Amino acid sequence: MEETTVKENNKLKTGIFSGSFNPVHIGHLALANWLCEFAGLDELWFVITPHNPLKDRSNLMDDRLRLELVEAAIAGYAKFRASDIEFTLPQPTYTIDTLRTLDRTYPDREFHFIMGADNWSSINRWKESETLITSYPILIYPRKGYEINIPDNLPDIRKVDAPLMEISSTFIRESLAAGKDIRFFLPEAIRNHKCFSNI
Repeated sequence: MEETTVKENNKLKTGIFSGSFNPVHIGHLALANWLCEFAGLDELWFVITPHNPLKDRSNLMDDRLRLELVEAAIAGYAKFRASDIEFTLPQPTYTIDTLRTLDRTYPDREFHFIMGADNWSSINRWKESETLITSYPILIYPRKGYEINIPDNLPDIRKVDAPLMEISSTFIRESLAAGKDIRFFLPEAIRNHKCFSNI
């Protein structure tokens, strides 16, 4: 495994890419890859969320299965890691609580939260949103139909010019259920996983 670069403050710049990953797909991986290689992150952790309080969980695949799929999909790329830290937190999970737990658990890292422009537009609905945006660096990636407006008094919030990746897990599930051959939308390591035969 390659060594990750340590920054001047001796903390690894670790991106937190939190989501359901239901399932993980090439859009997730391409964005995460871009953020590591072009946005200054040393590493990126995929944090699998058991229950997003702003989303319906009725169509969620099993938590451990989603973790297993992410682990298989990212194997071999030293800058990626899958995390089940939210599995141990009270449900539903909230980003601010996750980041605080990560800070306590990994003091050698500087955590940068990653979110899409769609989530940034509704950040005021998030738990302790003011604390979140003033306490942690945030990277905002573009989403079609959403502007990214960042107040001047938030220097640690940064827009990144990542490629638009308009692929959703809903599209993946619906396409598989309809019998479509979407092999190139799924990472090779998981595309033949038995779980997809049940969708």
